Amino acid sequence: MTQERLRNFSIIAHIDHGKSTLADKLILATSAIPEREMKEQVLDNMDLERERGITIKAQTVRLKHKAEDKQEYVFNMIDTPGHVDFSYEVSRSLAACEGVLLVIDATQGIQAQTIANLTLAIQHNLAVIPVINKIDLPSANPEFIKEQLEDVLQIEATDAVLVSAKEGIGINELMAAVVKQIPPPIGDSSAKLQALLFDAWYDAYRGVIILVKIQHGSLKTGEEIMMMATGNQFTVEELGTFDPREVKGTELRAGEVGYLVANIKELDQTKVGDTITHSQNPVEKPLPGYKEVKPMVFSGLYPISGDDYEDLRDALKKLTLNDASFSYEAETSTALGFGFRCGFLGLLHMEIIRERIEREYKVDLLTTAPTVIYKVVTTDGKTLMIDNPTKLQEQKNIDHLEEPYVLGTIIVPEEYIGVVMALVRDRRGVQKKMEYMSPETVLLEYELPFNEIVLNFYDRLKSGTKGYASFDYEFIEFRTSSLVKLDVLLNGELVDALSLIAHKDKVHYQGRDLVKKLKEQIPRQMFEVAIQAAIGSKVVARETVKALRKNVLAKCYGGDITRKRKLLEKQKEGKKKMKRVGSVEIPQEAFLAVLRTDDK
Repeated sequence: MTQERLRNFSIIAHIDHGKSTLADKLILATSAIPEREMKEQVLDNMDLERERGITIKAQTVRLKHKAEDKQEYVFNMIDTPGHVDFSYEVSRSLAACEGVLLVIDATQGIQAQTIANLTLAIQHNLAVIPVINKIDLPSANPEFIKEQLEDVLQIEATDAVLVSAKEGIGINELMAAVVKQIPPPIGDSSAKLQALLFDAWYDAYRGVIILVKIQHGSLKTGEEIMMMATGNQFTVEELGTFDPREVKGTELRAGEVGYLVANIKELDQTKVGDTITHSQNPVEKPLPGYKEVKPMVFSGLYPISGDDYEDLRDALKKLTLNDASFSYEAETSTALGFGFRCGFLGLLHMEIIRERIEREYKVDLLTTAPTVIYKVVTTDGKTLMIDNPTKLQEQKNIDHLEEPYVLGTIIVPEEYIGVVMALVRDRRGVQKKMEYMSPETVLLEYELPFNEIVLNFYDRLKSGTKGYASFDYEFIEFRTSSLVKLDVLLNGELVDALSLIAHKDKVHYQGRDLVKKLKEQIPRQMFEVAIQAAIGSKVVARETVKALRKNVLAKCYGGDITRKRKLLEKQKEGKKKMKRVGSVEIPQEAFLAVLRTDDK
């Protein structure tokens, strides 16, 4: 296939705007899969993706299309996730493309993630084809979306393609637009090999499988390759493309996207964003990679049964092989025993990982409340990063604490502005921008502490606006804040897994709410259980779980009052002893209570 007839593009959009359905129709239109074998979300391999109707992992497919000029073109298409937690997948995919299809729902219009994804595409200097989807719905308003394209995104509305991915309307026009508007890749097949490694995953039988985009040169089976970031060298055993099934080949040339297998045993021997070149005749400079992704939300995962610890460790190791944005390290909790501190990109990412471990590896988990990473500056000028509130206890000479701030973009109907402003003000947000995208829709930009949006901000936003608001965020910087550590004590014993870091102005309210929630969740014992929230040695809130009483006087009929008093005193002594040796069992719901401390 000549380079002029290659087209590499990604499909990007806000969540639920119809990316995967559009990908299905393009696959069907190019007969990559016979109609009888076709199913919905054909590129989504995980059961979780199908059940939730979301894409978690970007998927690549090579399609052949015969255009109006009777020439055959090859499309390398990448279907990307829409949720903000998986935006790293989108940025990696865009590095392997020359253009994007920006899908916009004709009933909902431009949303927060639409703007975020378009910004990423512009940063990569990609050609953008706006695709207005779902035009078959009665509430669709494509003309209004065209106005939004020009006013909000500054994109020519004449380039927009009107489609209905569900009904298959406009698919041929869209493929014609891809041929005309997306440029072919530029690269010299006779130059030294320069290939961008933009994804990798682990296969139990073949080792690591790498997805590459050949920028310059060509790659054949049997050749020696070198990873420029790590210096590791391997021999290419197999290469090919996804059509969408694996199709083996013998060569990948400049501009082509494909996979390679080179007997790589460990995923840490590969680095996403690395440049692959020939080990005998390497290029001088690597390709510009992309930012290494850093986890933003941390949570503890503990096996409910201690026997499952080894299984959990194996499960986490396998998941990190398939997901470079996920990290973990072993930790010990006095309350929960041995477990792992895991880093995620957001709450949905955390939920997906947890569900995958429980389903695929059959390990029952107990999850601690998620927290963000904080920066601790000591009096001697050292800087430490803390991802677990319990680590704050060990630090001495603390000068001040810094917390991460994000720039949040909220797009909401005008009638709900008051609800959104009240919610964001409650979360210590500072308004930066407010503009009307249309007479009914408003775009708001806020600077917010990340800690405030990790715990149920999204749920409150959606419920307060009846599901109409869309939200996207990006990390800005760390800022100095008045933060303190809130501890929870049960009968005077510290439960480290329930500790959290909170702002000074809100910590008393959070402490009061937390002990109330814990009182509801902790079952009654044969002894009294005192639940306390404390800042250092100062107790700021307390609740008591009353003891279960046994009626010791039930068999005591008549006689002197001293008989009854004697039995009650005996019971009292027994209660004291139980309190001394008793241990309180904490259910999973108690740990989840931390998440709901600000529910009204």
